[in-house]
Amino acid sequence: MHRRSFLKGALAGGALALSGLDTRFANASSLTMIDTGALAKPSKSQQDLADTLIAYAKTLGATYCDVRISRYASQSVGVRDQIVTGISDSDSFGIGVRVIKDGTWGFSANRMVDELNGKHSVDEAVQMASANSKLQSSPLDLAPVAAVSAEWKTPIKKNPFEVSFKDRADLMLSVHALAQGVSIGGKKLFIHSNLSCVREEKFFASSEGSKIWQEVTRIDPSTWVTIADQANNQFASRALFVLPQGRGYEYVEGYNYKDEILQAVAEATEKLTAASVEAGKYNLILHPTHLWLTIHESIGHPTELDRIMGYEANFAGTSFVRKKDLNSLTYGSDHVNVVADRTQEGGLATVGYDDDGVASESYDIIKEGRLVGLQTTREQAKMISEEKSRGQSYAQGWWSVPFQRMPNVSLQPFSGKRSLEDLIKDTEKGIMIKGNSSYSIDHQRYNFQFTGQVAYEVKDGKLGRMLRDVAYQSNTTDFWENCDAVCDKTEYMLGGAMNDGKGEPMQSNPVSHGCSPARFTKIKVINTRAQSANARTNMLDYNE
Repeated sequence: MHRRSFLKGALAGGALALSGLDTRFANASSLTMIDTGALAKPSKSQQDLADTLIAYAKTLGATYCDVRISRYASQSVGVRDQIVTGISDSDSFGIGVRVIKDGTWGFSANRMVDELNGKHSVDEAVQMASANSKLQSSPLDLAPVAAVSAEWKTPIKKNPFEVSFKDRADLMLSVHALAQGVSIGGKKLFIHSNLSCVREEKFFASSEGSKIWQEVTRIDPSTWVTIADQANNQFASRALFVLPQGRGYEYVEGYNYKDEILQAVAEATEKLTAASVEAGKYNLILHPTHLWLTIHESIGHPTELDRIMGYEANFAGTSFVRKKDLNSLTYGSDHVNVVADRTQEGGLATVGYDDDGVASESYDIIKEGRLVGLQTTREQAKMISEEKSRGQSYAQGWWSVPFQRMPNVSLQPFSGKRSLEDLIKDTEKGIMIKGNSSYSIDHQRYNFQFTGQVAYEVKDGKLGRMLRDVAYQSNTTDFWENCDAVCDKTEYMLGGAMNDGKGEPMQSNPVSHGCSPARFTKIKVINTRAQSANARTNMLDYNE
């Protein structure tokens, strides 16, 4: 059977599957929480179960206990060109128990949410804590937190889980149809999309009296355009700049796909014949669709206290920052003001409460270029003589132990008036970079290299020709000290990623980073094609 015939058959079969799934989810509101596909608050029996397990943990000598009863739902639709390539639908429900005994953490989890299996998890967690205490140099000293009874939901207008798979696929197919109608001079066009949505439902109860119910919704649309020039054996790609958000289906319904898909096709085509950049020092204008990742790697991760203390070294190491740097290190120029914020509208890390039961807040990490704040949990706060946690505890699932995870970390916009057009007019020689691509950063989060999706020359205050093979290199403090301008709030955008990896075993954390376009002076730009050619030549010389 030919591949296209197979895909047409698969699509027909997929339509039947879609209709069946739509029926199941149409009836989801009538299901209880223990039923597959349900989206409902915890029952009284589940709340009573949490109380029972906490009381049981105390009888075993635990000085602290918290219980998380959680459901995680995930759905996605994949489309390539004009074919629906697949759908996925997953659901996981279980319980996680965390205790402190003999001054040490213990944790266990179970997918069977009942008293028998819950007590078994408590037994395991207490045994683990007792075993760990033999290696503990000093007992845990949790920062205090007030007991609360609270509910919080992501403020959405349209629940993506109530939108049919067919309607979601049709949206992606309509975007693809727009791209297929663009003339690209005989070249080949390929386009693929994925539209994912996730939902966390978490009931948290602690021995300190907190009872917190949360529903967190996130949506992740992605689309890539690739243009292939078969005559010259070249191809170029450009992603749409529709980035994941902590919002409902209204986010993708309201997105300007029509203009962006046409721009993506045009820019991917232009990349095929773009001029190769000349290496040297440039003033860089970094668009929010690119700069969010640089913020993530060079500010977000280095200011995690567990990396600073050496407790975390997975996924690119620890941090160049030291405890003594708090309130003294010059991290950037006076234009650099960075805020950590789990309350930010649309943020992927936005929640009402963290997994320690600490209320979300907004606080400064960098103020006018100076490091003034670090990311902490209840067990970390007193390490830097702070009386309260910054609320950065998060677990990927009921099966995962909570630990310090990044909040939304965002560069604040200029308080006056400064548009992107103004910034370009004020730049004599530079390069503007949009979209994120490859990057590399060292094990102290200090020396780095970044590339983008598209780059344009800026000359004498005007946006000029497209450039290719552009990468910039710097170190964290030099780079941010060279920030000499940030645009105003009218240019502000929120970028981010659904899957920031950390820990061992690895956990994934969704996180956003907002910013306006910003300019960085005298940054080293290299030509990646020339660098690759030199590397190959050096390797050949070495082998000879």
